[in-house]
Amino acid sequence: YEAIKQQYRPEVPEYFNFARDVLDRWTEVEKEGKKSQNPALWWVDGAGGEVRWSFEELGVLSRKAANVLSSAGGLQRGDRVILILPRIPEWWLVNVACMRTGTVLIPGTQQLTAKDILHRLQKSKAKCIITDETVAPAVDSVEAECPSLKLKLLVSEGHREGWLNWKDLLKIAPSDHQCVTTKCRDPMAIYFTSGTTGSPKMAEHSHSSYGIGLTVSGRYWLDLTSSDIFWNTSDTGWAKSAWSSIFSPWIQGACVFVHKMPHFDPSIVFESLSRFPITVFCSPPTAYRMFVQHKLSSYPFKSLRHCVSAGEPINPDVMEEWKAQTGLDIHEGYGQTETVLICGNFKGMKIKPGSMGKSSPGYDVKIIDENSNILPPGKEGDIAIRVKPTRSLFLFTCYADDPEKTEATIRGDFYVTGDRGIMDEDGYFWFVGRADDVINSAGYRIGPFEVESALVEHPAVVESAAVSSPDPIRGEVVKAFVVLTPDYAARDPERHVKKVTAPYKYPRKMEFVEQLPKTISGKIRRNELRQQEWRK
Repeated sequence: YEAIKQQYRPEVPEYFNFARDVLDRWTEVEKEGKKSQNPALWWVDGAGGEVRWSFEELGVLSRKAANVLSSAGGLQRGDRVILILPRIPEWWLVNVACMRTGTVLIPGTQQLTAKDILHRLQKSKAKCIITDETVAPAVDSVEAECPSLKLKLLVSEGHREGWLNWKDLLKIAPSDHQCVTTKCRDPMAIYFTSGTTGSPKMAEHSHSSYGIGLTVSGRYWLDLTSSDIFWNTSDTGWAKSAWSSIFSPWIQGACVFVHKMPHFDPSIVFESLSRFPITVFCSPPTAYRMFVQHKLSSYPFKSLRHCVSAGEPINPDVMEEWKAQTGLDIHEGYGQTETVLICGNFKGMKIKPGSMGKSSPGYDVKIIDENSNILPPGKEGDIAIRVKPTRSLFLFTCYADDPEKTEATIRGDFYVTGDRGIMDEDGYFWFVGRADDVINSAGYRIGPFEVESALVEHPAVVESAAVSSPDPIRGEVVKAFVVLTPDYAARDPERHVKKVTAPYKYPRKMEFVEQLPKTISGKIRRNELRQQEWRK
């Protein structure tokens, strides 16, 4: 880790474009025979369909796609483009095409409702939307309320009135395209935040923030080389897909493996890890919690050598069970839509289960109090990144069109993440919870993650959420919402938590539910449960 910190000295040139300066460079390396035979993109649909693109083929097709946007579509540099597609190869083409044309990409998940799409179209003032026949009707239902929307592109074998057909246009588009010249600080993409504590914000990223900033993830956290085949299961609508399905692997020249997988299915994951030579794997904690409910030893993951997790804290007992069954550690990482990797369990580091690891070489990360004072080890405070006197270029530029919310993220010399944490004597960071999620009961501050980890240790519990609930004596107490495995009766877990947590932490109230409310990206919406409690 210390060697990594010493080595990591990224150069940020005045001009930078990921398509030209990274992807096209890998095409040259490929042509010179200096790279493994792995494709740049390897897509399977689970029914025998397969697509493999070399970096050269990705280059040719993405230039054609760029011509669809700029020539056929008439889009100009700086125009905003909403992209809502499942895990199909066209999603990757549009991402690269937007870089080549200087248009600003705004990804969205297919689970968005018509109301969500209306909110995004109106707030972003997007000129173009690219989607498939599943989402197109929802777009048509709100189009009249979106005066900025000028172009609708349909990715489909079929046709729809009012839409241009992407596949038809791509076939006839020329493959010659001059990549625009972009400065490293020019806007590249806008990602709507996951909205765990409020309505989603538009985090704007520059060409360098992800395009150069995610080098630290690809090289040191994911431990990728150009010989690796990397599978990240994230939904295409979220920043994590940009992190781990585009920038981190392609910076390293690794192969991005994709399974269409319309609905998340652990058995498809196990079969794919057994059948394909996937070497590095990334999935959120929710998925790993599902995985360890199965007998993993019956699946031979012959090529798998490195596993990572991000999105929410991963419970220590899930990490232990995964390792017991596969022999592999899970390297947890922590970041936000607004950042690149903030903390991580990097290669060669001792893993402390439950910890987010140490600060990323790209950031100066501290725990601070409400007055911006740096707190000593062991003291809980706000997780923050130093931005003064010099703001890292690997942070988001702003919340687009919202200077007030952008300014509200700065306290003194720091960007404040909105998360609470502790740093220990060894420099490892421990997540306590979103600032809004911390429970204050009878003078004790309680992070939901510790309570939830204690609960999930019990074999009866699939997952849980701990929130504050009003109490006439203590002001508020811990209430746990628990999802049980089908085999267990409701009484067991409560007794278990009393054994493994301090008395002030164990839930005074418990409710057994069939499922927990989550954001579309799979994060638990504790604020929804908390508001439900305080409305009673």
